Amino acid sequence: MSTQSSSPLRGRPIVKGFYEKRTGSVQYVVADPETKRCAIIDPVLDFDPKSGATATIQADELLAHIEREGCILEWILDTHPHADHFSAAGYLKDRTGVPTAIGERVVEVQKLWKGVYNWPDSFPADGSQWDKLLADGERFRIGNMDVEVMFTPGHTLASIAYVVGNAAFIHDTIFMPDSGTARADFPGGSAKALWNSIQRIMALPDETRLFTGHDYQPGGREPKWESTVAQQRRENKHLVKAKTEEEFVALREARDRELPMPRLILHSLQVNIRGGRLPEPEGNGKRYLKIPLDAFPGAPWDE
Repeated sequence: MSTQSSSPLRGRPIVKGFYEKRTGSVQYVVADPETKRCAIIDPVLDFDPKSGATATIQADELLAHIEREGCILEWILDTHPHADHFSAAGYLKDRTGVPTAIGERVVEVQKLWKGVYNWPDSFPADGSQWDKLLADGERFRIGNMDVEVMFTPGHTLASIAYVVGNAAFIHDTIFMPDSGTARADFPGGSAKALWNSIQRIMALPDETRLFTGHDYQPGGREPKWESTVAQQRRENKHLVKAKTEEEFVALREARDRELPMPRLILHSLQVNIRGGRLPEPEGNGKRYLKIPLDAFPGAPWDE
């Protein structure tokens, strides 16, 4: 693991996206064509809130793809603690022994949500649930490809993007151009911080391939998740409309005031700030989620 460097990033990764339709999430397997070494980014653990059932269908599909392609998994990476699905990082770590990583400011998110759930002091809000906490500008490798960590807060306090060679995995910061940008009203979120993070991404070379973390299929179109910096600059419906920070913050905050909370936010954060691990079984062998009532006073309801 190396620290920040100003040298150009090496690599043109092979990227395979896996769309999870229940939550509109996109998971990625990112492979080095030279060495067949790869990483998984933002894996999903299946969860049905109606029955409380969990499954590993999505994560097992990622592993099956890696095996079919003859690749060797080196990293399990999350961009942030997700608010709309469970991370499968813990399951994949147990299956493979491969190290997990997330941005170092996840500890701030842990402390915030530890308070929401009224968890005891015995819960370690120190990021120890991951093998590696990544700093802004830090570099590491997937095979022979350089990866640089870019701190991109706004959607959450801890959001990072992974710039892998000529590709960037930008999670819930910018969506496809016809969907605009991510919400910034979660605890610790900030529309101003989101604007600054978007400017960092837009400063990447025009041809940089951008891979987003969600797609909600506007107009019923097929799922999409790849664009370029130049395309986003030309076509993104929020960035075209809001040319300045002031305009963007006004647009984003007005939009966010109309959005109900994600239906799984209170379910998923208590899993995802544990590194994608479910709560420990209780005396009867069952695991239980804890849902605080009235955690978001004033949030719009679903119609």
